[in-house]
Amino acid sequence: MSPSTASLAAATATATAAGAADLHEHRVRVSVEIRDLLRQFVEGDVPLSLTTPDGLAYSTSLWAEDAQRGVLVFAADARDTLVPRLAESHEVTATGYLDSVKVQFDVHDLLLVHGRSASAFNAQYPREVYRFQRRNAFRIRPTGRTQPHALLELADLPRRQIDLRILDISHTGVALMLNEELDLFRAGQCLPGVELVLDVATRMRVTLRVMHVSEVSALPTRHRRIGCELLMPSPAVQRELQRYLDHAQKRHRLLSL
Repeated sequence: MSPSTASLAAATATATAAGAADLHEHRVRVSVEIRDLLRQFVEGDVPLSLTTPDGLAYSTSLWAEDAQRGVLVFAADARDTLVPRLAESHEVTATGYLDSVKVQFDVHDLLLVHGRSASAFNAQYPREVYRFQRRNAFRIRPTGRTQPHALLELADLPRRQIDLRILDISHTGVALMLNEELDLFRAGQCLPGVELVLDVATRMRVTLRVMHVSEVSALPTRHRRIGCELLMPSPAVQRELQRYLDHAQKRHRLLSL
């Protein structure tokens, strides 16, 4: 094994151990604490994202939590084509935000049920929840001849691909700029299948969650800045993003000399 390979292996092992320790540190298993977190989602009608490893992402809310019966009830629109596909998934994760705290838990036994006037997802009450304090990750503002951008399609604009400029990017999120007066994005919205084109050699497909949308006054049109979180990026995407950020940081240091 070469020195560089050994260093990479050691760094990977350290990062894996640190990640496991971090998860353990933020795990909540006390039933009273779990119920308090879930009640805040119900009472505040706070958006939640249900996602799967194969890229499905569905924005919903928690209608009810019943610890005695061991049941959670999520809102579901039976007309949405994602709903039956999500119900067939064996691995589903729920993610939401309570102010500056990220809450995440596995969803087990997801079942689509239909009532007289509405449909819903029923699921097992979680035995453990992960609670993370959001931290500011180091962000890179792309420079150079190639302008990174994001390509996506929305149901509101069928048969059209939207091209958004990437303002900055980090391990956990990306800021996008919409140069058209289109009201297409809202906080809590999930954007599956977004292609990030960072440079000639770096393209990746990810799922984003819109965290905030703000208007930027500019003539002759008003631009919109869209702040997004990366949702459950695959190990391959994380490696590619790490490589891109490392190279971008090196270029930034060289230019600042």
